[in-house]
Amino acid sequence: MEIETAIPALAALAQETRLAIFRALVRAHMPVEGEGGLAAGDIALTLSVPPATLSFHLKELARAGLVTSRREGRSIVYKADLDAMLGLTGFLLDDCCQGACGTLAPCAPETKSVSVCC
Repeated sequence: MEIETAIPALAALAQETRLAIFRALVRAHMPVEGEGGLAAGDIALTLSVPPATLSFHLKELARAGLVTSRREGRSIVYKADLDAMLGLTGFLLDDCCQGACGTLAPCAPETKSVSVCC
């Protein structure tokens, strides 16, 4: 990921409602393509966000490349783009090891898998 992509993604998540929306979509994620996600109406009800406000925030998350959407009947279902989030996480951790493999573990002992470093 390049900095030009990372900045809009970080900016999108740096807002309380958008972060809550993204986290709700992550919880609703299903590994099979085209499945999972939440309808816009369900997100609005779950997070107590007015529909117009929700629409604005979903548009910002989509513009940042963090969510995708699909139409199911009369609903639009939104899904977190976990590949984009992994790319963003990788971008943030890219220099954590300063080029030395295996040094991430002391920084984040709860991390089970470290593919960013090596």
